[in-house]
Amino acid sequence: MRSHYCGQLNETQVDEEVTLCGWVHRRRDHGGVIFLDLRDRDGIAQVVVDPDTPEAFATADRARNEYVLRISGRVRLRPEGTQNPNMPTGLIEVLAKQVEVLNTAATPPFQLDEHGKVGEEVRLKHRYIDLRRPEMIDKLRLRSRISHSVRAYLEGEGFLDIETPILTRATPEGARDYLVPSRTHPGHFFALPQSPQLFKQLLMVSGFDRYYQIAKCFRDEDLRADRQPEFTQIDLEASFVDENDVMAITEQMIRQLFADVLEVELPEFPRMPYAEAMQRYGSDKPDLRIPLELVDVDDLMKGVDFKVFSGPANADDGRVAALKVSGGAKLTRKEIDDYTKFVGIYGAKGLAWIKVNERAKGLEGLQSPIVKFMEDIVETLLDRVDAKDGDIIFFGADKVRVVNEALGALRVRLGNDLNLYTQAWAPLWVVDFPMFEADDAGRLSALHHPFTAPSCSPDELRASPSTALSRAYDMVLNGTELGGGSIRIHDQAMQRAVFEVLGIGNEEAEEKFGFLLDALQYGAPPHGGLAFGLDRLVMLMTGAKTIREVIAFPKTQSAADLMTDAPGEVSADQLKELNIRLRQKVKVTADEE
Repeated sequence: MRSHYCGQLNETQVDEEVTLCGWVHRRRDHGGVIFLDLRDRDGIAQVVVDPDTPEAFATADRARNEYVLRISGRVRLRPEGTQNPNMPTGLIEVLAKQVEVLNTAATPPFQLDEHGKVGEEVRLKHRYIDLRRPEMIDKLRLRSRISHSVRAYLEGEGFLDIETPILTRATPEGARDYLVPSRTHPGHFFALPQSPQLFKQLLMVSGFDRYYQIAKCFRDEDLRADRQPEFTQIDLEASFVDENDVMAITEQMIRQLFADVLEVELPEFPRMPYAEAMQRYGSDKPDLRIPLELVDVDDLMKGVDFKVFSGPANADDGRVAALKVSGGAKLTRKEIDDYTKFVGIYGAKGLAWIKVNERAKGLEGLQSPIVKFMEDIVETLLDRVDAKDGDIIFFGADKVRVVNEALGALRVRLGNDLNLYTQAWAPLWVVDFPMFEADDAGRLSALHHPFTAPSCSPDELRASPSTALSRAYDMVLNGTELGGGSIRIHDQAMQRAVFEVLGIGNEEAEEKFGFLLDALQYGAPPHGGLAFGLDRLVMLMTGAKTIREVIAFPKTQSAADLMTDAPGEVSADQLKELNIRLRQKVKVTADEE
């Protein structure tokens, strides 16, 4: 029906006859001449319709925004003074000879160029309109380019694209599963995969050596800006590799991806142990663009007459840390109060601070409600954080987890608010993760997943699980975890040892993972892999604020689809087929309360 896309036209096509199809982006009537901006997925072309073509003119006259048109005409240069150098097609226009209405359109719920004036709920309800916006088209086009680049790279490295099942069984991976009732097996349920983890390991046992998949995954969890109940992973696994091999392959993939799609050469990927990342930045995904670091001051605070500091400083599970912000003394009391409320989100009971106005004056040159408690150590403290005039020092004092989370988040917030970024892109590898983490009751769970290989023997693991390190690695970019992976357990004895530490007995292990344990005894090769969050990667590369902006049909933060009104109720007959009965909520009257 068409010869060209609108956005493809330029001055090289002058005097050519073209046929375009698209939507009316804007219509203007200038003194008897009608201008139509025709839009398709590739861009916008200006079409001129004059009265010399009465039939085309009459059709253009009744066209309105979002009408679907087919236009034939001749490409010509725009008159001098009307050219638009900021528009890819701004040097030319199409003089229409024929205008055909392929479909009319009702008035849209919002104008595409005024989408910011309506709420996100309206845009998601009418997502098919929202996706017509050039900004959305550009994001999804870039997403397509990213997928293509990844596929081309991995296939060039000998990886095979293999699909794994969507209907599988529930496995403990840290989040709730989406369950699917089985009609043919009454009372039994499938689970939608949180990842293809076990299947890709079984592919390695099967001898496929190098596997990849751009896979749909599902997690029934509370949502944030970078989370969705269904998401897409770039998933890969390889045999006869160690950590260095996997990191080298995937680092080169990301480097090539940024070069191909954004024309960006990423800097060096440093490697940082997990313990160092937590100590210096309070996070296992530090944003290295921000030149702020946490500094331990526990030893200085053990003897101060201020229990808020001395208590955590003397506790085995406590930490007192300082965060110096160069030039931060200019912060107002209101801004400091706002930051105090912010760290409260992470469990901090407050936010102590010292402003360094004029260090040469000693205590008189400092402004703080807490200096009186630490007169004896204040100079040593200022030296340790290298404080200078005009700086502010924030303090966190609590359990290690609270201090790390609160000051780590404050560091990122300050970096954004004060625009402290030193570079555009800051990648790194975080390595040497703990094998397990403990809850408040001391129960251990796998920090990544229970199929991650530890860096020690089975006996050493059983003897000291709390100090065991894993052979895991995360790729981090600008404070966002792009992907995580590990060398996997390929030995049945080691896998049973991990299950034992996690409190998974032989009977439970056989019931849930018997197929994996069986496979490991038939010559499983050493193997490892990594999974990238495609949605998160696209979000970073496009500069989007949430992953909803880079997914064609996303869910809301309550995991609802406003466009299709999902999830929805199903009929009694469908439930009966599935042997499911809904438990009705009992209404409680005021008297019963």
